[in-house]
Formats: sequence, C-alpha cells, structure tokens
Amino acid sequence: MDIYQKRSAWKLYMTIAAVVIMVVVVLYTSFLAANLHESERNRVQLLLMAQEDLAKDLDNPDRDVSLSLEITAANKTIPIILVNDKDEIQYNNFPEGTTEEDVRRDLEKIKRSGIEPVRYKGPGVEQLVYFHRSRLSQFITYFPIIMVLLISVFMALGYFMLSSSRKAEQNRVWVGMAKETAHQLGTPISAIVAWIEHLRAISDDEPDKLEILDELTDDVGRLELIADRFSKIGSAPSLDRKDIYDELNKTKRYMQRRASRRVQFEFPEEQHAPLYVNINSHLFNWVIENLLRNALDAMEGQGLIKAEVYEDQDHIIIDISDSGKGIPASKQKMVFQPGFTTKKRGWGLGLSLAKRIIENYHKGKIFVKKSEQNVGTTFTIKLPKNNPEADTQHRSAGSRIAGKSSGTRQPVISGDK
Repeated sequence: MDIYQKRSAWKLYMTIAAVVIMVVVVLYTSFLAANLHESERNRVQLLLMAQEDLAKDLDNPDRDVSLSLEITAANKTIPIILVNDKDEIQYNNFPEGTTEEDVRRDLEKIKRSGIEPVRYKGPGVEQLVYFHRSRLSQFITYFPIIMVLLISVFMALGYFMLSSSRKAEQNRVWVGMAKETAHQLGTPISAIVAWIEHLRAISDDEPDKLEILDELTDDVGRLELIADRFSKIGSAPSLDRKDIYDELNKTKRYMQRRASRRVQFEFPEEQHAPLYVNINSHLFNWVIENLLRNALDAMEGQGLIKAEVYEDQDHIIIDISDSGKGIPASKQKMVFQPGFTTKKRGWGLGLSLAKRIIENYHKGKIFVKKSEQNVGTTFTIKLPKNNPEADTQHRSAGSRIAGKSSGTRQPVISGDK
C-alpha cells in the first residue's frame, strides 16, 4: 500500500469515526429530549393537580394549600394553553405582549406537531391542556444540529490549516533539495570540464579521442542544464518570448535520439509561422521532457507520440499524446502528487515538478485531458498568452517582431501526418 492509498484509508477511517460520533450524539440527545419532554408532561399534570386542589374547599380557612401554591408558582418555564369545551382559551407563561391571536396560532402548531394534550377535570369544567416544549427542551432538540455544524467547521479549518502547513513544509523541502542538488552538481561538473579540456589539449592528433571528447562535452553540457534547472526551483525564473514550435522540436530531437526506432514522433513542422509565448526555456523543456519520458515508458519501446498546438482566446494549448497503456481512471487525479508512480523504479517526482513549473512559474495549467487503458494518454498544457511580467521585459522586442510580420496568424492545430 503506497502513501496515497494509506492517506485515502485514513481519510475513510476519520470520516467513519466522525459519522459514528455524530450518530451517538444525535441518539443520546434524542434520548435526553424525549425524557425531558416526558418530565415536562408530568410537571404539567402536577400543576393541574395543584390547581384542582386549590379549587377545593375554598371556604375552609384551616386547609393547608402551601404546597399547591408553591407548585403553581414554580411553573415559569412551560407555556400552557387551556381550551374548554366552548373553544375558549386561557394561557400562561407566554412572553409579555402576546395576543390571543398569537396563542391560537401557537395552538395550531402544537396540534400539528403531534403533542398529546393533558385532560383536566376541574369543578364543573373539563379542559384540554396544551403545552409548548420549554426553551431547554428546544435547545436540546437543536443541539445535534449545532454540534454537527461546529464539528464540521472545526474539521474543515483543521484540515485547511494542516494542509497549508504540510504544503508549505513540502515547498521548503523541495526548494532545499533542488538548491542543494544544483550546488552539489556544480563542483564535479567544473572538474570534468577541466579534465576534458586537458584531454583535448593532449589529443590534437587523435581524431577518435577528439570525437569521444565531443560526446563527453555534450553530456557535460546536459549536466550543466540539469543543474541550472534545479537551481531555478524556488526562485522566480525569468520568462522570455519563445517560439513554442521551436521549443517543442528541440526537446523532441533530444528524446528521439534516445528512443527506440519503433517509436514514431509526430510534432508540428518547424516551417510553421512562429507562435510566441512567454516561458523559461530550461524549465519548460524539462516539463516536455518528463512527459515524453513517461510516454516512452508507457509504450514499452514502440508506438506513437504526438504533439498538437492550438489556441483559444487567452491561452496557447499543447497536447502531448501517446499510444501507451494508459492511466486507470481511479489514479488520474493522483499522477501529479509527489511520490506517486506506477513504475517499479522511479521516485514519482517528474509530473509533480512539471505541475509546479507550469502552474507556479508560468501561471498555466497542466492536466490529464484523457486516458484510456491500452489505448493511450493525452496531457494538456495551457499557457497564458499574456504574461505582464514577461511582456514588460520584452515589449520592445515584440514590437520589432510585429513590425516584420505580415498578415494575421490563424489558430493552428498541427502535427506531421
């Protein structure tokens, strides 16, 4: 089980625990509310018995009615409505200013709520006594809803704060690792460059060795490019106005030399009219390189890799497609998570870095456009046409290019056929 499966499992366990807690709270609160309501009903019956006792032997001055008076005076919380057989009403414990019309509306609500009245038989009169639940009873009834809301808000805030803290920590780790990697690569690269120049100086008359040294120089140049890419992580890279077709084909040529001959590349023709976008060439090409590496791994040595470029009103859009084994639907949202990989070997950092480069540094979007198992996958990159920072840097250059161009460039969907 990988880290993301464990995280999903923990989320499930936490959700189940929260649901269990809420169910227990609701059931226990319902139990308390039912008991409190029954207690209030008993209090109403006791009040009626006290009133009935007060109505007896009114002419007897020696009768002790202190208990009945105390019971009657103690009822200050339960609103009571008495209805006789003539539909006349009396009411008690209602807020000051309550009218008979207000009480009758409350009476209808009580009847609709299903609360059974208490029958009261006094001297020569029979009445039905309806009563509201007390404020305490109402508070207990609504307590589960309040608890659910408070727990939900607490969990949402807690998740947001923990997630923000974790992301900030991850960012610091990413930047630290990248800077340290670039720093560590710098020293051996400089030493290798010096040794190559030394070997070149003593091999002037040996063409075979010079050819090998040329290849070593190319590889060292590649190492320098990698170090430069890592050094840019965590800092704001400069964006330059580049032709997107030229950048795509540079990366294609590099990867094509390292791919199987059974892999076909269909990329936009370099003869296209230039389509400019503000990017950092080193970082952007790193993204395309990662996508092409993943495509080659998915196709296992044979198939088709295709690039298409087109425009909408605000974006330059690049689709990178392969005919590989595809990504299961359940994992498509996880492919950009750090550490997620479907390979037996690999750190699962390539697509995470690609997302960071496109979204954080280029203010664009990268996502899985579509993927079908055993058919292929398409990744889409959307880059903004207008980046104010880069436009400020290159306004004069852009004006010169615009002055040289003729006609209006139309949206293009391209790929070698």
